[in-house]
Amino acid sequence: MRAVVLVGGFGTRLRPLTIGTPKQMLPIVDRPMIEHVLAHLASHGIDDAVLSMGYMPDAFSSAYPDGVCAGVTLHYAVEPEPLDTAGAIRFAALDAGISERFVVVNGDVLTDLDIGALVAFHDGHGAEGTIALHQVEDPSAFGVVPTDADGRVTAFVEKPPRDEAPTDLINAGTYVLEASVLDRIADGRRVSIEREVFPAMVTEGRLYAMPSDTYWIDAGTPGQYLRAQLDLLDGHRGRSWPGVSAEAEVDLSATVERSVVAAGARVEAGAIVRDAVVLTGAVVSSGSRVEGSIVGPGAVVGEGATLADLCVLGDGSKAAPGEHLVGVRRPAPAE
Repeated sequence: MRAVVLVGGFGTRLRPLTIGTPKQMLPIVDRPMIEHVLAHLASHGIDDAVLSMGYMPDAFSSAYPDGVCAGVTLHYAVEPEPLDTAGAIRFAALDAGISERFVVVNGDVLTDLDIGALVAFHDGHGAEGTIALHQVEDPSAFGVVPTDADGRVTAFVEKPPRDEAPTDLINAGTYVLEASVLDRIADGRRVSIEREVFPAMVTEGRLYAMPSDTYWIDAGTPGQYLRAQLDLLDGHRGRSWPGVSAEAEVDLSATVERSVVAAGARVEAGAIVRDAVVLTGAVVSSGSRVEGSIVGPGAVVGEGATLADLCVLGDGSKAAPGEHLVGVRRPAPAE
């Protein structure tokens, strides 16, 4: 089995952290997000993956110049222009010479899904395509996927209003696809798999879906990006990960609780860091407080400043001494 990993998006929801970095190259605790995704594939026997890239592709090839990441051999497929989800899948698969059944995963989804079980479900139902499903409280931000008793998808409703959603089971962003699906995707234009390809397969009765209650998170927003890290610290995915790097500098009088402090970051005397992420080269100055927030690479929280309620400081940004910020992104994302 080979995999196509979608990493071509602009990461708009995660700005300002993604102004200079693709979101899949942002760290989750001690390694880039893409390494978590690929390690999960490797744990299920997938050792060959195509990265479908668009935004800042050199960030990936520079990080893994030998074409190997987390034990997975990589093929880099760079879109000449944005092709949307189905177009990206088709381009990457053809570029890498995929001609048999394959797996597709979204590069900003972290999950413990049993891919082997998904493939077995796909084979057992003679499906052309199979979607992994996940239950959520509010499905309005996702593709909603109702099925019949046999798992055959009966509709594919993209981002319905919450009170109109036919189910709370959503498209979890992992698919098993036969190569014939590539023939359904038009060449030379943007094609959405959620809005165009899947609905056509539903009409023909060729699309199935399997629900799972395993760990799943879309780490593509600041809140979920923060939560993905805290979940690892809390042991929600097995062992509890240590959050403070041995290469970080934390003053003995500082307080760091349930937080990630990356290599090269500094937390000075009397500072408080709680439920937060402080990335490489960032400085939390003396007497300052960072709670439930993200301090980007090289950013500086000035003396006595406060960051609370999901503040995000982008690369090299600053909170002035004594400044109190609540829910602020700096620099602010463009409208």
